[in-house]
Amino acid sequence: SDTSHLFGCAPVGGHLTVAHAEGYLTMDETNAESPSSKLHTRLRLWEFPDCYIFEPIDGLADLYLSVSRSSGTMNLVEELPSRGSTTKPKVQTVYGVIGVLKLAVGSYFLVITDRDCVGSYLGHAIFKVTGLKVLPCNNAPNTTSAEKKKMETEFSELLDAAERTIGLHFSYDINLTLSAQRLHDLGHEYNSLPLWRQAEPRFLWNSYLLEPLIENKLNQYLLPVIQGSFQNIQAEVGSEKVNVTLIARRCTRRIGTRMWRRGADAEGYAANFVESEQIMQSKGFTASYVQVRGSMPFLWEQIVDLTYKPTFDIVRQEEAPRVLERHFHDLQKKYGAVLAVDLVNTGGGEGRLRERYSKSIEPILSEDVRYVHFDFHRVCGHIHFERLSQLYEQIKDYLVKHRYFLVNDKGEKIEEQTGTIRTNCIDCLDRTNVTQNMIGRKVLESQLQKIGVLGADDTISKHPAFDTNYKILWANHGDAISIQYSGTPALKGDFVRYGKRTTQGILNDLRNALARYYLNNFVDGTKQDAMDLLQGHYMTSVSRDITVPSKAGLLESYASFRLAFALVLGALMFMMMSLRQARNDVRHLLLSLLWAGLCIGITHFVRTNGRTFTNRPRFHQSRH
Repeated sequence: SDTSHLFGCAPVGGHLTVAHAEGYLTMDETNAESPSSKLHTRLRLWEFPDCYIFEPIDGLADLYLSVSRSSGTMNLVEELPSRGSTTKPKVQTVYGVIGVLKLAVGSYFLVITDRDCVGSYLGHAIFKVTGLKVLPCNNAPNTTSAEKKKMETEFSELLDAAERTIGLHFSYDINLTLSAQRLHDLGHEYNSLPLWRQAEPRFLWNSYLLEPLIENKLNQYLLPVIQGSFQNIQAEVGSEKVNVTLIARRCTRRIGTRMWRRGADAEGYAANFVESEQIMQSKGFTASYVQVRGSMPFLWEQIVDLTYKPTFDIVRQEEAPRVLERHFHDLQKKYGAVLAVDLVNTGGGEGRLRERYSKSIEPILSEDVRYVHFDFHRVCGHIHFERLSQLYEQIKDYLVKHRYFLVNDKGEKIEEQTGTIRTNCIDCLDRTNVTQNMIGRKVLESQLQKIGVLGADDTISKHPAFDTNYKILWANHGDAISIQYSGTPALKGDFVRYGKRTTQGILNDLRNALARYYLNNFVDGTKQDAMDLLQGHYMTSVSRDITVPSKAGLLESYASFRLAFALVLGALMFMMMSLRQARNDVRHLLLSLLWAGLCIGITHFVRTNGRTFTNRPRFHQSRH
């Protein structure tokens, strides 16, 4: 549904313009950029036989960007190539260039073919990428060797996966990688820099892809993109209008899929690390609160092997304290004090991880680094999530002490956030989202009480329309983060969405759990390789070329779960046929036993070699 009118994004003559929403604080309103520094918002893409031409149609420049289809070289030209009567180039509108991927088989341009306006951030329109296209630049003559064709085939599947990347958001006017507090503190001088120079490297999803454009000084094409989510609600609380925005920013340092990126790397970068910022605007005030989630920050993994819940492996245990210290030191530099909330089980495999986490964090515990373990499943079970109030009582003093960010209508800072809460479970999805929702609600109530929208003892739940919208806001936030990491919406989403567990919600959890099993075992390997390719995690030379993935072994080349499943089904069918004939001929009884033995043998072989039969990343190396 078109909700652009709610966010100040109004279509005018085919263009999207931004109207400042009432009560929004525009932090860089005084920063009038020259037309030459503004990013192109609309481009006409011409696909000629020998080149791609990007023609600005937003009135910001007269020069065209020409890209060679054989070498990928880029030049600014003054006019379109001449077109003969037989030349009919394909033409379409694109909304930005995400970047360039340079591989051994050629260069590939990623362009935005479709976008939706999803809201307004501090007065500026925010867009979600809804269409991506890869433009290949590898048509050089005399290079169609068998080796090149083989490499193109190897990468084509990954580039197809790249086109299906979800959760990408951008703005032509404001730095979406930084929180409201950081933008305010850095001031107008910093905000006058080009957007790509302002960007926080951790959250700049296309950092690697922008490099060729930066090298060619194509400043008007350098569009910073984040991966995450952006949701916005507006409601009336009493006589006041309240606008709440929720932004997720996914860190790219250890980006990946659920089972192929766990724990942290040696530098302390955690998997599924996401910064969630909740922004409230009302009565001319702007308030913000930032909290983070991320995998337990030490070396551990959980490699898929066809079992429903693969074992947790703690790798190089002696390095855990050093890796964890690096991670928390980095958090302190960026957020101030840190309270780590650990939601995993006390016993079983999760218990071993909890024990390693609690022991490794002990040396760095201080006034500014705290650790709280809360066994979510034991206390709340699968339906009593209201018992999270027990956790709130443990962290309430920390929230009061470290506050939140608040500025008035003049842009003067009234409150400052001096610490964050870092929440984790195993996936940092389901239990984590329920908990972060509770924290966000408590902080929002405090902010609304501070500016007089709510009374001292008033709560969001006493305003049903606002309460309903707020629950949906956090449910959508959790689903977006979960789909990017695991492939399915978040579990326990019905509690976040409706405030209670429902039968339909429990059935949805079952379906999503089975879907995760399938995706993790048979899809995510290729998806992980595509992510690593786009992030430049496997550069092999100064020229930025990336080599073809490593060759698989003999068993790995032919191992297929589909093949094994078909063989087992076939053997079962023949066994049943033989049993039906056994009453007439005893030899069929022996044959049925033979087919049964084959079923058992294949099943045992597949279980024993489970990892070999999964869809694994070919770039990924286990730490074992």
